[in-house]
Amino acid sequence: MRQPIPVRSEAAPPRARIERNADSSEITLAFADNRFASLVFGLYDQNIAKIERRLEVSAVANGNHVIIKGAPEAGEQARRVLEILYERVRRGQAITLGDVDGAIEEGALQGTLFPKDKAAEAPRGVFEHVGTRKRGMVRARNAAQDLYLRLLKKNELVFAEGPAGTGKTWLAVGHAVSLLEQGVVERLILSRPAVEAGERLGFLPGDMREKVDPYLRPIYDALYDFMDGRTVERGMQTGMIEVAPLAFMRGRTLTASCVLLDEAQNATSMQMKMFLTRLGEGSRMIITGDPTQTDLPPGQKSGLSEAIGLLSELEGIGHVRFRAADVVRHDLVRRIVDAYEAPGREAAAARP
Repeated sequence: MRQPIPVRSEAAPPRARIERNADSSEITLAFADNRFASLVFGLYDQNIAKIERRLEVSAVANGNHVIIKGAPEAGEQARRVLEILYERVRRGQAITLGDVDGAIEEGALQGTLFPKDKAAEAPRGVFEHVGTRKRGMVRARNAAQDLYLRLLKKNELVFAEGPAGTGKTWLAVGHAVSLLEQGVVERLILSRPAVEAGERLGFLPGDMREKVDPYLRPIYDALYDFMDGRTVERGMQTGMIEVAPLAFMRGRTLTASCVLLDEAQNATSMQMKMFLTRLGEGSRMIITGDPTQTDLPPGQKSGLSEAIGLLSELEGIGHVRFRAADVVRHDLVRRIVDAYEAPGREAAAARP
């Protein structure tokens, strides 16, 4: 449940009193505004509890103060996390448990960028962000997402590969919507290969839209997250937003468009080559997928893996690889993905 956000304030940043010795530290952080402090701590101090678990520190909130005890580096990172969250609340942004995870990753990055004695002067908002009218500003939650957003803003073609739950599709749709709202592109074209466990579209009931909608539902979900429902429906009626299976891309030249191909691991080599050569003047292209979850027939090579191997080093093309540690969907999803990847890592380590 989203918490109410006070009107943005120019309240002073939190003050910190730090006591350290060789093995432990005690940091007392005082927030200038009690309303903001309560939002930072979360309902029943749930954000504080998450910071304690993730960073292995003890944190006790009392009023607008919080006392952090633990190893010096962990305590310093916890302080940075709370300051990042406080700054976001001051800017009128909601704080969820996922945002706490992102702030922990951001705090770790700040710690590597700035010396300890300069940590208090480290600028807020190290991670990149994307903004839309409906959703507002959405900030990257880890270094991989940060790199992803930076590549999207820099390159005309970006490949993103990695496991489910890392935000590949969701952030790509958010970036595409932001380009449309800024007038950088005139159309959004969102596509997926319609391949699922050997089934073919002809065997499914309904007209063509009813046949392909189940395959494209995740893209619709992301689109409605970033755009008002009426705007989406109007955009689809006018052609400003197009959602279509990959097979429908053949023979087209896509100009002034942001084109997203999701679940690209299910595209064959010929389909991928066809899709890549649709790129027209003034267009951007984003290709996402998980090479470990292909539904192609056995023995058929994934076009995503081939394209990344051939093209990722070319100028103007970005490539980001997400890993199990970058999963932001749920802590349990991260552990599930890691468990599935563990045998592969062990086999690779055993090879001479």
